[in-house]
Amino acid sequence: MNQHSISRRSLLKGIGATAMLTRFGWMNALAQQNPPDYKALVCIFLVGGNDGHNTVVPLTQSEFNAYKSARGTLALPDNNGPLVQIQDQVTGTPFGLNPGLTSLAPFWNSGRLGVLANVGMLVKPVTRAQFLDPANPVALPTNLFSHSDQIQQMQAAIPSSSAGTGWGARAADMVSGLNGGSAFPAAISCAGPALFCTGNIVQSASLLPGFDLNPSGMSLWPASAGTARLNGLQQVLQFDSGLALVQAANKVRKDALDLNALMQGGNAQISTVFPGESLGAQLRQVAKLIKLRDTTGVKRQVFFCSLGGFDTHGSQAWQHWDLLTQVSTAMAAFQNCMENELGVANQVTSFTLSDFGRTLQPSGSGCDHGWGNHHFILGGAVQGGRIHGTFPTLALGGPDDSGSRGALIPTTSVEQYACTLAKWLGVADEDLPTVFGNLYQNVNLFGAPTLNFMA
Repeated sequence: MNQHSISRRSLLKGIGATAMLTRFGWMNALAQQNPPDYKALVCIFLVGGNDGHNTVVPLTQSEFNAYKSARGTLALPDNNGPLVQIQDQVTGTPFGLNPGLTSLAPFWNSGRLGVLANVGMLVKPVTRAQFLDPANPVALPTNLFSHSDQIQQMQAAIPSSSAGTGWGARAADMVSGLNGGSAFPAAISCAGPALFCTGNIVQSASLLPGFDLNPSGMSLWPASAGTARLNGLQQVLQFDSGLALVQAANKVRKDALDLNALMQGGNAQISTVFPGESLGAQLRQVAKLIKLRDTTGVKRQVFFCSLGGFDTHGSQAWQHWDLLTQVSTAMAAFQNCMENELGVANQVTSFTLSDFGRTLQPSGSGCDHGWGNHHFILGGAVQGGRIHGTFPTLALGGPDDSGSRGALIPTTSVEQYACTLAKWLGVADEDLPTVFGNLYQNVNLFGAPTLNFMA
């Protein structure tokens, strides 16, 4: 039987997970069972630019007053409920989380959830005075405040829009030797193709949300329509066009269909209940793939998930609360699965990224594109219950404002954020400059390439 004659039915019922792994070259015959040092990074990208100002709110009286004054009609708390009160477990400084983040609060209290404050893409550290001085222009990321450019830069950790690889996959490149002979994908996106998972060595695989429940992705009615569409897709994927680019794209899609069918096998089933929305479906897929680690022999992996809708120029109050509720419940379910079902709480770290932050000053019922932002890091190896980095001064035209509307100048580079996570994954100190070239080229200006939010 050749690889093109396998039907969907035989994939689901007649082969089984282990046979599929062997057949597609994803089984490492010499792989250790229960790899003792498995580690994975799970990137959760909030597409559109999450409003960090209404994600984490300072609650010391003077700072909260300044926040309310600048935020105007967008200030929390609002009709969506009271702020979730937390405090930095080292300094005792009080903060409030958006009421949509209620499901994440227990992980803060138990020291597994941390916040890295005011993160953004930087070429070099820059002050407000430098940014505003036309006589001495400073090096800045390409096309600041542009969605497409900043999405690419945040996933690449390269301060230009010309990157061809993502920092997650470049980190996976550096630790690929730890995967032994396993050819199972080390970089997997559960949100379609993503730069974050594109490396120089590591080949990425791309899935779509919910495909683990419907491996063909052809959830049409009647069922015969889905079957007909699937058969047509398989014919396209099997056709040899002679064009390298087309053949490569077909292989990516074929691998995605095979991976999704693989997750139907008994070895990949999980009992943890995930939310039914898109992000919950993606993180459920990640959990299933992590469960397969003993079978595949892979020891280092990176994953990418995403949720859109964060470009909140209007009607922000309810929309932002709803989006953060989806993030909170999905991340909480994923962490509970890692801890209570899979037993890899200290070996898997999930974290957020976004295009950029938002302006502190509202624009009608929403806010505009900003720069620096706050991000969550969740896992058993996280130094949680802490606000890491430098929390900004929330004042229009203040020391952290790039202008007059509260678009924050980052005090921590996304490269420092990424470098810390890559080092935890296992990238050796001597290999980090290869992954994060700009950071190490300017390391004397940044001070330290890595931060202290990971154990």
